[in-house]
Amino acid sequence: MKLSEFKKQLELVENFKIQLPNGEFVPNHFHITEMGIINKKYTDCGNTFREENYFTFQLWYSIDTWHQLTSDKVLKIISGIEKNTNIEDYDILVEYQDEHTIGKYGLEFNGTHFELTTTKTTCLAQDNCGIPVEKVKKNLKELTTCCTPESGCC
Repeated sequence: MKLSEFKKQLELVENFKIQLPNGEFVPNHFHITEMGIINKKYTDCGNTFREENYFTFQLWYSIDTWHQLTSDKVLKIISGIEKNTNIEDYDILVEYQDEHTIGKYGLEFNGTHFELTTTKTTCLAQDNCGIPVEKVKKNLKELTTCCTPESGCC
């Protein structure tokens, strides 16, 4: 989800609720501990320089169960960032503490609430770093185009 879509959906909902990939919800009393831009410049394993930008925020909660962010409050936070930073329409990246470490998630809207979506890693230069192409194994009996003595191909 892009920042523009996030803001548009926030304007449509009063309660800012976020569902985890496992179906549970982030507790309603969560805080946004930081919000801003991440600029990532790096070289992949094929020695290709890359640059990515994300609009990001980090979710956290404590024992203050009376705390609850509204969509309006989140829009005001974003507006404050936009006044101080040149923000483009970047993809959203959300950080959330899971059982063992901080996870990085994408964000989607399902019509009623936001959902954290899983992210994955992969080799960005598979053609350069020697990863073999996985061959599909087939049973020779299943091949119908195989040469037979009667086919005239031999």
